[in-house]
Order: sequence, then C-alpha cells, then structure tokens
Amino acid sequence: MVGVVSKWAFAAAVSGAIALILAPRASAEPMKASFASVGDETSVPYGWVDFCNRYARECQDDDRAPQPIRLTAAAMKAIEQVNVTVNHEIKAVSDMDHWGVIDRWDYPSDGRGDCEDFALLKRKLLMQAGFPRQALLMTVVKEENGEGHALLTVKTDQGELVLDNLEDSVKAWQKTPYRFVKRQSETNQNIWVAIGAPTPAPAYVSKRALKD
Repeated sequence: MVGVVSKWAFAAAVSGAIALILAPRASAEPMKASFASVGDETSVPYGWVDFCNRYARECQDDDRAPQPIRLTAAAMKAIEQVNVTVNHEIKAVSDMDHWGVIDRWDYPSDGRGDCEDFALLKRKLLMQAGFPRQALLMTVVKEENGEGHALLTVKTDQGELVLDNLEDSVKAWQKTPYRFVKRQSETNQNIWVAIGAPTPAPAYVSKRALKD
C-alpha cells in the first residue's frame, strides 16, 4: 500500500506541475540575475554516470548549440510552479534510507528522493513542458557547512536561476548561500564544467535591461 500511495504522489507531481504550466498565467515582473563563469571540463559525478547506465536513452550524446530560455513572465511562472509542486509532492529522504547506498541519482517515482532526485524530476518536467534541455543544468554545489548538495540551474536570457528542494522560491544563483562547484555543459549533458566567479550579464542583456 505504501508503494501505491507513493507512486500516486509522484504522479501528482508530474500531472500537477504540467497542468499548472498550461494554465493561464498572471503577468509578473521577470527576475533578473547574473551569469556564472564556467571553466574547463571537469569530472562527471558518479551519480550521473550511474543514472545514465539505467536511463541510457535519456543520456545520449546530443551536442547542441546553447539555448537559454527567454524569461517572460509566463516562463518564470512555469518555472516557479514546477519548483513548488515537486518540493511539496516529494518527500525528502537520504539515499542510504531510500536505497541503502551512499549515492544514487534517480527519478523519485515512489514519491521519495534526495536533492539530486528533486532536481532530475524538475528538469524532466520542464523539458516535457517545452523548455530546452540546454538551459536545464544539473549542478553540484557546496553548502556553507561544506556538505555537497545538488540543484537545477535554469539558464535564461536574463541570468541564471536555481531550483532548490530546500527553497520554494526560485532565486538568482548568486543570491544563494552556496559555493558552486560544477554543472552540466549547455552543449552536451554528459560533459561537466567547473564553475568560477560570477560575471556581468552579456552586453545584449545589459542594454535591454537599461531600456526596461
């Protein structure tokens, strides 16, 4: 019975988030953020490699040009709704309690998961809603206490936002308390790149912002 209830929770997260995305949206002021400075290729997290061994079709090399999301009020509303829905529908548990292993990335199809699982589901839902894969980047960070954490970076034309299972509000990446370590490449999801200090928004974004 527990398994059945948990699967319904997962289904609610999926159907509820997509229904909200497709619903009429009130206008809202899009959020502006900065852009992270990414460096050279770096090691791929074991959890992603293991995930791809089980979901090979979802991890095929797919070299693509970067495609940031145009951050309209509607897009921002959809991103916020996915973040809140998944955060509320999935129960947070450690991999050891869930799977009996230290680290496992997976979809929380039984209604339970840890930070990577929350991020994977949000990524999947946003792709199903039509957002480009290149803009939805699994990201590894360090908390203030030094512990590892994972979240989803959403790259937009107005900066980079983060979807975090510890926070219902969608925030600009530089306004979080984390030290950003690495994330998926925009061009190939199986390549990971190091993250350095933040940089100003590209000129085309800054100029447009001045006109708003």
